[in-house]
Formats: sequence, structure tokens, C-alpha cells
Amino acid sequence: MYSSERLKGIDVFVSVVDAGSFTAASERLNLTNSAVGKAVARLEARLGARLFERTTRRLSLTDAGQAFYRTCQRILGELEEAEHVLKAEGTVPVGKLRIDLPATYGRMHVMPQLFDFMKAYPGVQPQISFTDRFVDLVEDGVDVAVRIGGGETWPAPIGYRFLGRERRIFCCAPSYLESIGDIADDMNALARLDAVLYRQPNGTPSPWLIQRGNAPVEHHHPVTQLEVGSAESWVEAVAQGFGVGQLATWLVGDRLAKGELVEILPSLAVDGLPLYLQWQRSRQLLPKVDALLTHLGTHLRI
Repeated sequence: MYSSERLKGIDVFVSVVDAGSFTAASERLNLTNSAVGKAVARLEARLGARLFERTTRRLSLTDAGQAFYRTCQRILGELEEAEHVLKAEGTVPVGKLRIDLPATYGRMHVMPQLFDFMKAYPGVQPQISFTDRFVDLVEDGVDVAVRIGGGETWPAPIGYRFLGRERRIFCCAPSYLESIGDIADDMNALARLDAVLYRQPNGTPSPWLIQRGNAPVEHHHPVTQLEVGSAESWVEAVAQGFGVGQLATWLVGDRLAKGELVEILPSLAVDGLPLYLQWQRSRQLLPKVDALLTHLGTHLRI
């Protein structure tokens, strides 16, 4: 059985950190300065670690204190969240909602859906981050994430839904196509093209993916004309006529429709990375999480 003793002193400790001193915390909590000091001392004794560096001039957290404070903040925040849910009778989506999105796809396709979601549920307070790395939802305190790429299975605490798979096509500007003339729709044409590649965060250019019939996808490393580390700038470089890019259709759909880009070598188009919706299973039944999963699961496709 979980002992309630473990909870004692946590609120006092957090108040001292937030207030900046024992005296200020005692005023906030309506306790004596001595009572606050004893509560923190008992907490330190129970943890077997010193939480504060005490000098005559200032009060600061030790490394252990900083780590413990972050944990306490998260726990107290979740308790506050639970109270909000109960007050709303467990049915109305309310409270803070941590969402992590892939940078470019998130800005272009997820944010418009989130704006609609926020209008429908004004009681929800989204906190949105953008990253192309694979975040640990539990470790980073993320409720819901949208991810491009990854395997078909995820750790047990993580729920997921497959939303589709991107399609990668070869594109260039009409002016570039005019400059190189007619090209055959086959592998031999690749040698004639100036490649504009996406430069990955690790510093290496992303190769072209090639599939011949039913054979597995191969990595083809063309001679690079230009490498760009931003997806939007990568598309712009291709649209400006610097060469050919192998681009996801979700990234260039509008440009194709406007005629700013044209597809070439259609027989070499290939399926790319999968799109997933992910969430912490432990939070799945919270109304705010359930509502967002329903909304994104219905409207997001790739």
C-alpha cells in the first residue's frame, strides 16, 4: 500500500522554491517560519538527500533538489488537472494539453486542425511544441504527439494509430524541366538531374528512394547540386529552378496545384514514411485527450 507519509512536505517544499525563501513561503502558507523549516528538514531526512543550499544571503536548490522539484511540479499539476476534470463531471474537455508535432507537417497540416479543436473546446489550454526527433511522451510529459516515421510497434505505455503513408515524387520547376528537355521516365534519367537534397539534422543528405517493380526500396545517392536543412527552404530551392527534389506530396501539393512545380519520372514515385498519432495510454480516458484523439484521427491524413 502506498504510504501517505510520502506526500508530506511536498507542498511546503514547492512553495519555498516558488517563493524564493522560507519566510515568503511561510506567509503564503500561513505557517510559522519554524514550521516550514521543520517540514523541509523532515522531507530531506526521508529522502536522504539535501534539497537546498543554505547560505546567509541566498537559498538555492541542489542538483537533487532541482530534479525533485521538477517531479513535484508535474505531480501537483496532474492533481490540479484531476480536480478540474472532476469539477467538470468528467465529461467536458478542460485543462492543459501537451502536444508535440513534427516541425513542417505540424505547421502546415496539424495546426489548422488544432485551431478548429480549440474553437470547439475553449476550456482546453494546448501547449504545443515542434520537433522532428522522437520524444519520449512519458518522460517529456507529452499527452498527444503526431509523428512521421518510426516502426510498426511502440512501447507498451504508448497508444498509437496509423494515419497513412506519405508518397514521394520527383519534382522540379517548369523552367528547370524546359532547360533539360525531354527525359525518359526511367532510372537512366537520374544521372542527368541536378539533385536538391534535404540535409538531415545529423549533417548527412537524405538519399533518393528508388523502387523497381515489387523490389524493396533502395537508397540512391545522387551527385548533390544543393543541400538544404529546412523543409520549406528545400521546396523553395526546387521551385526556384536549382534542380530536382524527391518530395512528399503533403509538402508540395499546393505548389503542384499552382503550377509552381511539376512532377517528373512518375514511374519512380515511391511510398515514404508512415504517419502516426500517439498518446499516453494512462491519459487516454481524460476527456481532453479523448476529444483531441477523435478530432485528429478524423481529420489528419497524409
